[in-house]
Amino acid sequence: MALDHAILVSLLEKPGSGYELARRFERSIGYFWTATHQQIYRVLKRMETDGWVDVREVPQQGRPDKKEYSVAALGRTALSSWLHEPIEPESVRHDLAVKIRGAAFDDPAALIHEVERHHQAHTDRLAHYLAGERRDFTGPGAPAALDAGQQLQHAVLRGGIAYERMTITWLEDVLDTLHALKPERP
Repeated sequence: MALDHAILVSLLEKPGSGYELARRFERSIGYFWTATHQQIYRVLKRMETDGWVDVREVPQQGRPDKKEYSVAALGRTALSSWLHEPIEPESVRHDLAVKIRGAAFDDPAALIHEVERHHQAHTDRLAHYLAGERRDFTGPGAPAALDAGQQLQHAVLRGGIAYERMTITWLEDVLDTLHALKPERP
């Protein structure tokens, strides 16, 4: 997937400025597709040149005008074409898994801190996902009925929640294994 498609999806969900898109990437899309602010602005400029997005100047009080982007007809066509193309299942590239295997040739206990750090990061991300799910989909302020876009956003979020839970369980197993391999101190 190209960053272009992630931006088109985000803009179809809600038009916005480059800054607003970057914030959305930090809050939601970025957990599944990352991009820096510079990458987003560079792609938006190219998409504007290619006619995939429309831009309108929005006057602001006491600040420079901002550009608000929305998806143009050519952008919708490009996204539709991409949605209908088959994609290959992703292969996992996991640096930590290679380190864990490599620990057999060094001191496995030396990885405990690193695995604990990853465990905490995934625990924090899971908490963030669950808070977002309560806020947007299941909590008291959530809409009673979800539209198609919200249902699909929730499905993606549930996938992220399942992934984080699976990763945490795996990291706990790795930690148990590393602790079992740790030599006893006299």
